[in-house]
Amino acid sequence: MSTRKHTALPKARILIEALPWLTRHHGRTVVIKFGGNAMVNEDLKAAFAQDVVFLRHAGLNPVVVHGGGPQISAALDRHGIVSEFKSGLRVTTEEAMDVVRMVLAGQVQRELVGLLNQHGPFAVGLTGEDAHTITATRHRPEIDGERVDIGRVGEITAIDTGAIEALLADGRIPVVSSIARSQDDGHVYNVNADTAAAALAAALGAETLMVLTDVEGLYEDWPESDEVISRLTASELEDLLPDLSAGMVPKMEGCLHAVRNSVTTARVIDGRVPHSILLEIFTDEGIGTMVVPDGAGERRTTGRNEPNEPNEPNEQGES
Repeated sequence: MSTRKHTALPKARILIEALPWLTRHHGRTVVIKFGGNAMVNEDLKAAFAQDVVFLRHAGLNPVVVHGGGPQISAALDRHGIVSEFKSGLRVTTEEAMDVVRMVLAGQVQRELVGLLNQHGPFAVGLTGEDAHTITATRHRPEIDGERVDIGRVGEITAIDTGAIEALLADGRIPVVSSIARSQDDGHVYNVNADTAAAALAAALGAETLMVLTDVEGLYEDWPESDEVISRLTASELEDLLPDLSAGMVPKMEGCLHAVRNSVTTARVIDGRVPHSILLEIFTDEGIGTMVVPDGAGERRTTGRNEPNEPNEPNEQGES
């Protein structure tokens, strides 16, 4: 008697491949920085919301941190305010800060919360100002050997995870806008979303930090080669930082900060690929660049395992 051939069998194989990763990440916190092209493409936004809700139903604790670069630039243009960047950071005047705050908390966050809540009563929006979640002071980056004032741009000084942990305990998905208030001068500051996501991941003891961007990952020898580094250690990343483009520096510095502060892995993935989050976290190959702590394996461009095997308990306690 012949065995019937079922067309759905490949789907079962995909689910089985995901099983060890589901086991490994169950109950863990995953901080996801939402940005890049995924923020302006309707199909990608919908796929992102599906991925995040999938993580929640799969037993993970997703926390979303978002910026809003394209939306902020468009709003500033409408208000006749010129967009300027220095050292990869947006110069933010007091006038521009009003627009930034309005766009992040009143537009981008509300849209993202709405997309997530199409799948159930999960998402709750908050800003770094709320419950002193993110405290910052004025950031003066060093450019050509001098400290430069770039306005209302904040450098994070403290994180209070109480509000986020309460939402996670209630089964909610926190959606955090990257603005913060200073306890020194009372001003509100624009905080780089990559930096904010990394700081929150470290403070929450997250299993993973995932940064969505507009490239495939970190390239081995750009622009001579388009080969993506699949996995590298913190020290290897630190060696590469001086040669990275300005736009990649905050993302990779965030990954470095995360894995050096108890986060098990940090990943930069291509937000232009639909369902990139699921492809990265639940498949053996992944699709982006994964940063791991020193001593967790060598740099490589093909194939990878995480610091601990999927069927082994993680050394880090659940968060």
